[in-house]
Amino acid sequence: MLRAAIVGLGAWGQRLVNSVQGSDCIQFVAGATRTVEASAGFARERGFPLYADYRRVLADPDIDAIVLATPHSLHAQHVTEAAAAGKHVYVEKPFTLDRASAQEAVDACRRARVTLAVGFNRRFRTAVAELRRLVASNALGQILHIEGSHHGPLAVARSVEHWRSQRSETPGGGMTAKGVHVLDLMVSMVGHVRSINACCERRVSAADVDDVTAMTLRFTSGVSGYLSTVLSTAYYWRLHVMGSRGWAELRNERILTTCETGGKPRTIEYPENDTVRAALEAFAAAATGGAPYPVTGEDAVNSAAAIEAVVRSAATKVEVVLE
Repeated sequence: MLRAAIVGLGAWGQRLVNSVQGSDCIQFVAGATRTVEASAGFARERGFPLYADYRRVLADPDIDAIVLATPHSLHAQHVTEAAAAGKHVYVEKPFTLDRASAQEAVDACRRARVTLAVGFNRRFRTAVAELRRLVASNALGQILHIEGSHHGPLAVARSVEHWRSQRSETPGGGMTAKGVHVLDLMVSMVGHVRSINACCERRVSAADVDDVTAMTLRFTSGVSGYLSTVLSTAYYWRLHVMGSRGWAELRNERILTTCETGGKPRTIEYPENDTVRAALEAFAAAATGGAPYPVTGEDAVNSAAAIEAVVRSAATKVEVVLE
């Protein structure tokens, strides 16, 4: 049993805790948050103490791991501090907002020999696993192009005072909340991002956040790609892979359609599964000597570098090559 502390108990932090109630491999035994009064009732119901000071959980020898659901700009610092305290660490996406801080955090965890996991929970979706199998098994032939979309009404649903409504916490518009999820799945199938040409615009958002973001991509494998993420529209999710023998398209994370060249499309709807619980339990397994967590440190750094590249490309209006 991995004994974990949750740091950050907003809506998503509470979702993380609730997802593993009854798990036989990870249990939350403490929490830390800036707003103790707002979360005290939740912590009491879940049976763990709650602190205002992050250092309290870092210093507790009975805590094996830290789960971070804190603002994006704090991730690198919090990960590094957890590693220094000898704690395994699970951090919500985005990992960090730039390549340099991401690399420093990854290096800190490696030096401390602690497990680092980034919460790209959609890697654990059943239909995603099948799409990844099709790509890896060459069932689609040579992969030529990949594209995806992840949209939703976050820019109009949140108050302008919310921390996620601040440009400093949400660079690249929908990239930090939504786009990085799809980009991570692309990386898991066709390799790391090599270059990005992006545009970001604030069209209708009341907050100072870009609500339309789109980009063309080049991957180190030579595959081309396209990604869009809009924060001021209805929910929509799609990932589409084109190969020399056919294509496969995943919609709404569970509906997979495949089509061989010259054939007819076939569609399968996969059952719902709790990807948040699956990600946390995979982290617990990796931290206790089981299979490595599927998102590597190099994946995490590439993801952070991609966010940085989107912002720079949108500002300069030129393609940015990732370091």
